[in-house]
Amino acid sequence: MSIKTPIVILNFKTYLESSGENAFNLAKALESVATESGITMAAAPQSADIYRIRQETDIPILAQHIDPITPGGHTGSNLLECLCESGIDGTLLNHSEKRMNLADIDEIVKATKEKNIFSVVCTNNIETSVAAAILDPQFVAVEPPELIGSGIPVSQAEPEVVEGTVARVKEVNNKTKVLCGAGISTGDDVKAAMDLGASGVLLASGIILADNPKEALFDLISKI
Repeated sequence: MSIKTPIVILNFKTYLESSGENAFNLAKALESVATESGITMAAAPQSADIYRIRQETDIPILAQHIDPITPGGHTGSNLLECLCESGIDGTLLNHSEKRMNLADIDEIVKATKEKNIFSVVCTNNIETSVAAAILDPQFVAVEPPELIGSGIPVSQAEPEVVEGTVARVKEVNNKTKVLCGAGISTGDDVKAAMDLGASGVLLASGIILADNPKEALFDLISKI
């Protein structure tokens, strides 16, 4: 599955502000901003909220995580087939809050290709980004964990990480695109990321906890 870039992926995590009815309202805000701006806006809600958002919006939806399991006795796990029936277009993998080993990432990336959905493998530095890119996901999202939720954008605090990731990933797999995560919350942050070669951003609290998430989203893309 191909996705138009630049792309903004909003990870809903498990904030109350992005759960249940709030998750639906946030997804509608993403849809509205996408319609008005032409920028791809994607949501990664909790599993319980995916089906409703799929039924009532027309934006790309990602699972927050998929487990490397087959149908059967795996209580509490996220099954790819079930999430696909709920309507996902893609999935995050290996987020810093849900780390995976390389073999499991490889298994899920291959499975997503069979299901024609896209994968975003989260990484924490240049070296792990290169390892992830070899597995051929559609996106690698580089996020130094110490900056996640800090309000300090990696694109400005550690620009060499973004620039280096873009360069090295291109060397090993020029089909995989790089996203910038960690601390992204403003239009300046996004512009800095794009100037460093990123194809979009992955973010969470900067939008979810904003007083007016829709206004914050418009500000986010104002300098693209």
